[in-house]
Amino acid sequence: MRKSHPIRRAVLAGAATVSGIVLLLSLKPASDPASASAAGAAPQRTATAQESPQGGSGARRTGTRSVTGDVARTQYGDVQVRLTVSGGRITTAEAVQAPQGGVSGQKSDLAVPRLNQEAVTAQSADIDTVSGATYTSDGYKKSLQSALDKVKADGSASGQASGSPSGSSSSGAAGSQAAQTRTVTGDAAQTQYGPVQVRITVSGGRITKAEAVQAPQGGVSGQKSDLAVPRLNQETVTAQSADIDTVSGATYTSDGYKKSLQSALDEAGG
Repeated sequence: MRKSHPIRRAVLAGAATVSGIVLLLSLKPASDPASASAAGAAPQRTATAQESPQGGSGARRTGTRSVTGDVARTQYGDVQVRLTVSGGRITTAEAVQAPQGGVSGQKSDLAVPRLNQEAVTAQSADIDTVSGATYTSDGYKKSLQSALDKVKADGSASGQASGSPSGSSSSGAAGSQAAQTRTVTGDAAQTQYGPVQVRITVSGGRITKAEAVQAPQGGVSGQKSDLAVPRLNQETVTAQSADIDTVSGATYTSDGYKKSLQSALDEAGG
């Protein structure tokens, strides 16, 4: 066949066209930019979706709340304590009610700031009675204790809701109860010169503090109480029982103290 034959020219032209098409296809990118961009965007959305629940749970951990104790009735008026608790600790204590007017109001003005400060320092109701403001101090401690009980109850309910293992709950509760600090008040013992009533603080099965919340007051009886009660308190902590000596010159107060102390020990299981 001649080189210039028409059929030969047609075959050559067709072959050239096919070669050109193949070359163009080989130069086309494997994937277009839109597909690559869509593939890269999907992992970004997944990472963002994973972040938000973690941030939300962390924000709920730190909470400050106020808890108000029950009203404690006293001879000179009501006392009620409010606590601010943050991270399981008392950060502020304040008396939202206290005896007002006259001498009672003056005593409240002196006693309440000290009681507030002691509550924050002690982180408990185991605080000292302010001299000269016995009724206000006793009412304050009662309301404070009720507020602390509410805080503990809230914390216990929260712990159960979070799901502690059921198998270890009984042993954990027993250990917590053994280490718990509690205050127990004995029955009032009537004496010839007035009632005597003792309150003890027990921690780990031991008496850590004893105090007379009632004792004969006024005149010679009051003077004897002021001398005898501190010694009786100290002997109670030392003896860890009601087997303590009678203070010379304050026989009635000593006997009443020991009777009330024994009833407190019986209630505490000691």
